[in-house]
Amino acid sequence: MHRIGIDLGGTKIEGILIDGDGNTIERKRVPTQREDGYEAIISRIADLGHELLIKSTGVKQIGICTPGAIDPSVGVMKNSNTLCLIGKPLQQDLEDAFDLPVFMENDANCFALAEATLGAAKGFDVVFGVIMGTGVGGGIVLNGKIHQGPNHIAGEWGHHVLYPDGRDCYCGNKGCTESYISGPALEKEWEALTGQKQMLTDIIEQGLYKYHSEWKENFLLNFGRALSNVIDILDPNVIVLGGGLSNIDFLYTEGKDAVYREAFSDHVLTPILKNKLGDSAGVYGAAFLGE
Repeated sequence: MHRIGIDLGGTKIEGILIDGDGNTIERKRVPTQREDGYEAIISRIADLGHELLIKSTGVKQIGICTPGAIDPSVGVMKNSNTLCLIGKPLQQDLEDAFDLPVFMENDANCFALAEATLGAAKGFDVVFGVIMGTGVGGGIVLNGKIHQGPNHIAGEWGHHVLYPDGRDCYCGNKGCTESYISGPALEKEWEALTGQKQMLTDIIEQGLYKYHSEWKENFLLNFGRALSNVIDILDPNVIVLGGGLSNIDFLYTEGKDAVYREAFSDHVLTPILKNKLGDSAGVYGAAFLGE
């Protein structure tokens, strides 16, 4: 039986057709063009999905990886950085377009499912998948299935509070993890400490952080505190890092040590691993939704 997954991103929509073993049969990307509005996005997803359906056999549902989540009380999108999706019945409109059941999850949940199914976390029972990039998100997979929670916010460690009355966060609270260890937050802190505007990629790849130890120390402290809280509450079998910041090598050495120091255990056994699927995780995770 074939599976179809579609990853709705801010700049591109990617579709994939895979076989039962996860082997790719067909893959295609088209631009999202958010500025064209909601109806245009629906049309592009539908066109891409139908192209894949023509080449498929036995597809019984379609999985969609989305920015944001469905509000379970009313069935419309919420918490999306693609603003034209907010308040829209995206799942229902796509089911109408495909005449098939549509399963939808946010990017962090799809990432966690993909890594648990095909990637670095394959074979682990309790998986915490981390997205660290423009924002900070997370997903939980229990025995191969996404754990959503009744409010569909399970795994959202980016919005637990590290510092009461700390930095403002877009969510309306103060001191959220995302306000300290997301890419934009780390760039702002660099500018505050050094007076210089730098891209995070330059700070890391050029080794600039070696000359400003306070920046790195703060990053490691906040990373350690935030993930140790996840370990204390969930105690996952494995943590997998994804997103742009997952390419920072010291997170798997000094970062891991910082997490272990803060956790409520003298001996922490939870491995912290780099993802294997990269930016393909979203579309693969979408393909396995509804299993």
